[in-house]
Amino acid sequence: MRILVFHGYLLRGTGSNIYNANLARALAGLGHEVHLFCQDRDAAGFDWVDAVGTWEDGGLTVTGTGSSDGSGSVTVYLPPIGKILPVYVEDRYEGFEARAFPSLGDREIEAYVEANVAAVAEVVERTGEPEAALANHLIMGPVVLARAGIPSFAVKNHGSDLEYTIRPNPRFVPWASEGLERASAILVGSRHTAESLWETIPGIGLEEKTGLGPPGVDPQSFHPVDRSQAGDLLDALADRIADGNGGSGLGRDRPRASAAIRIFADSEGPRVVFVGKLIVSKGVDLLAAAWPMVHRNHPGATLLFAGFGEFAEGLEALVERLSEGDLAGARAIAAEGRSLEGGTVGRLEMLDDFLADPPTDYLDSARSSAGSILFTGRLEHDEVAELVPPTDSMVVPSTFPEAFGMVAAEAAASGVMPVCARHSGLEEVTATLSEDVPGAAPFLSFDLGPDAVPEIASRLDRWLETAAEQRMAIELALAASADHHWSWEGVARDVIRASAGEIRPLASPDP
Repeated sequence: MRILVFHGYLLRGTGSNIYNANLARALAGLGHEVHLFCQDRDAAGFDWVDAVGTWEDGGLTVTGTGSSDGSGSVTVYLPPIGKILPVYVEDRYEGFEARAFPSLGDREIEAYVEANVAAVAEVVERTGEPEAALANHLIMGPVVLARAGIPSFAVKNHGSDLEYTIRPNPRFVPWASEGLERASAILVGSRHTAESLWETIPGIGLEEKTGLGPPGVDPQSFHPVDRSQAGDLLDALADRIADGNGGSGLGRDRPRASAAIRIFADSEGPRVVFVGKLIVSKGVDLLAAAWPMVHRNHPGATLLFAGFGEFAEGLEALVERLSEGDLAGARAIAAEGRSLEGGTVGRLEMLDDFLADPPTDYLDSARSSAGSILFTGRLEHDEVAELVPPTDSMVVPSTFPEAFGMVAAEAAASGVMPVCARHSGLEEVTATLSEDVPGAAPFLSFDLGPDAVPEIASRLDRWLETAAEQRMAIELALAASADHHWSWEGVARDVIRASAGEIRPLASPDP
């Protein structure tokens, strides 16, 4: 089957990028001919990419050849959009001027859309009409495929498009509506995201064609390992990162990442990890504030933040102030809040409320935890797959709605306990795991609110104190549950069916 996938971003780094890389690979593995549109200029470096199409000299040139043995193929196309790359959350993208959609004028956005429409139309004219198609994100993928005349396509809503751009900026509703009206189906990771979508873009019948379509987990990459070998496994990862080619694009800093993971490998106690964007919406400030209370009961424990983002400097400053016992300095960071990632001043309420009246021995614990929190910067997804399994727990403290708890599912597949904020797509992931593994339920979730910081600490502390035999049984059961519910081959089949209008039902609404 000939399948067209429009993404528009990279194929590594953040959630939707990883989704498309794994989806394309799974589709090709099922024997399909995949035509994937993105902006990853290093796409040829993936061993699953057979050919790359560019417009560097004005016309379309394809380098490489697809598979001819019926085993499937992936051809990646890089539409000539110019220097401006519209994004939902601003980051550094090598070779582009990444700008948030709301900062762009209508003419700039239309130019971006039309450049992609022309590229899609040219590829379709050359390769033939796709038999199935997927547009990623609510803007601008669906309108691109609609204007390019693709007769039947599904849409994957990853969440950031809706929550960061369309909901707070109704100006983008017409662009989203134009594409979604033509779509055969819309895939979401959770009912929470579906309800947010229906509320934001009402009146065009989206309820009838919205179905469940979460990301997948690769059990060959994320799987349980022998924890007695954790130090050796992490040292090997540090060596691999250090030996790789340099580069600092998207926050990449190999020496720093390697050094941090090497210290993590040498941890004398439990290892806890956060994987994701270092932005306020991910709740990283809450985890940093909770850590001294965990470290107090597990003095050899180490926490590692793996990721990059606009709040990275603010987070590191918070960690430093706490390790110095500087409560006033930490509260000043909480007061500045979102301004430290480039926004307007917005107090970090849960953090500030906790710091206003911390436990009696908190500052002593914070001083004692100095040096136990590490930062790697950005890691590649295959490196994350080597980092997570040897750890004892992952914390996912997001304070903003998540379409799906991708990193939580990957942690579970690795036999690693994910401690998650209880809301949106995260709650649906942890509810599935809790139903399959009742023994994990007391550790999987915590409530956001005035007690969020101590609740994170409590869940981690209780899990790390659980007897080894009981922990091992729970870990293996978590891995089996994740493997049963989330696989990339299943995601690929869902996408094909959704392109034809066939969807899986969402979870029932809350009473």
